[in-house]
Amino acid sequence: MPCDPLSAPSDRPLAATPTGGEPDGAAAPRAVEEVLVLRIALDQDLVGEVHTRFRYEAAAPYEVRLTFHLGRPDEADWVFSRELLRDGLESLSGQGDVKLWPAHCPCHGATLHLALDSPHGSALLEASRPQVKAWLERTYRLVPDGRAGELLPSDEELAQLLAEG
Repeated sequence: MPCDPLSAPSDRPLAATPTGGEPDGAAAPRAVEEVLVLRIALDQDLVGEVHTRFRYEAAAPYEVRLTFHLGRPDEADWVFSRELLRDGLESLSGQGDVKLWPAHCPCHGATLHLALDSPHGSALLEASRPQVKAWLERTYRLVPDGRAGELLPSDEELAQLLAEG
């Protein structure tokens, strides 16, 4: 059985590249990915850890994907805007299913809290704010702020795709 990529240590960021690409392997990265260990509140006095894959793809320039490895064969994905994550590093951000805010923990220092709510349950998670911020900064090096719209298909390209449909 292949090794689960989420069990890999997260001390080294991963830069994913598309398959194929240039013959010499010089293809530019099209995604930024890193596995971080988040703390999750399991009970009032019980905290666990969840390996979480943070992934950003230039092909979907407005969104970030967090994949939570729950220790089972299935994984839980949450997709929300990169802007929401950026804002949550500085102040309360989001409403409804996803809320983010910065905090300071005496044990762990600067943290980012993520409150997630779904029909299947709720979770309160805590991440290292510096680690999330460093990962997010790499996404902005891949697709700078204000440039995401340039990566989306034009109206003409969408019309052609729909016509070929």
